[in-house]
Amino acid sequence: MKVEDFDFHLPEELIAQTPLENRSESRLMVLDKEDGSMEHIRFKQITEYLQEGDCLVLNDTRVLPARLFGQKEDTGANIEVLLLKQEDGDKWETLVKPAKRIRVGTEIVFGDGKLRATCVDLKDHGGRILEFRYEGIFYEVLEELGEMPLPPYIRERLEEQDRYQTVFARERGSAAAPTAGLHFTEELLEELKEKGVHIAFITLHVGLGTFRPVSVETIEDHDMHAEFYQVSEGTARLLNEVRANGGKIITVGTTSTRTLETIASKHGTFVEENGWTNIFIYPGYEFKGIDGLITNFHLPKSTLIMLVSAFAGQDNVMHAYETAVKEKYRFFSFGDAMLIK
Repeated sequence: MKVEDFDFHLPEELIAQTPLENRSESRLMVLDKEDGSMEHIRFKQITEYLQEGDCLVLNDTRVLPARLFGQKEDTGANIEVLLLKQEDGDKWETLVKPAKRIRVGTEIVFGDGKLRATCVDLKDHGGRILEFRYEGIFYEVLEELGEMPLPPYIRERLEEQDRYQTVFARERGSAAAPTAGLHFTEELLEELKEKGVHIAFITLHVGLGTFRPVSVETIEDHDMHAEFYQVSEGTARLLNEVRANGGKIITVGTTSTRTLETIASKHGTFVEENGWTNIFIYPGYEFKGIDGLITNFHLPKSTLIMLVSAFAGQDNVMHAYETAVKEKYRFFSFGDAMLIK
């Protein structure tokens, strides 16, 4: 299957640069995966499409304000650091720009000395292992000095950092937000609970690989990046009960989908589990864990649109995307959403 089969024309003005003031006022396209029919509503009306006994599965990962701006201590040259992964203690794998200025032993200062780092190892493609020094709690210092690592297609500065967090974010570790969850307010979640819809949480820490373009011609040749996930015993039990009772399991976002499909593919049921997944879902995949999906509108030729096409049918999805462009839906992280049922 060719990557080109998942391309579509997207006018640049449809790429949402800022979030809506009210999260749940975004538009929602409801796509029927059986016949390809579409409805156009507001996200807050999603309560009409979920029934008592159904279960929404949300990813409670929290985005780290992982972009830091500092200076080389010896020359004062400006350095940008992006935290990728905690290696050991205060050592982090990072991306550094400009990388050529940072060698083993280089000292970088952030926030007038509130945070300092020493380069202790070199990686490929601009990667550096930095060891940080600070007083107090690292994540509190990071919250003060760091900025959200917004996707490359968002060029406007985010004034309120929490707008790139879901209202239920709690487990620190993501390099990007699980953006389908950005549409939910606490009031909307409460309304769903009152209707008898179960709310379950999983954790998948989104890596920067989610923005990596597919560089092969044939999708079967693409190597998927690995991401860490956690599913609790309570969540696994709830999902199994919902399934046994005939309720539908609706994942919020491709991250929740990949987590549940990883576990269901391995075990045939839902179990408590922590681990790394590099599952790559594209048309031809047989879903084992989910009945519905809430997702944003994704980049052309991305692994995300391939996953959505696997669930709803490639022709249905590509037609829905053509319609979304024609109807001027807002695309990507701060854009509108789609419910596939």
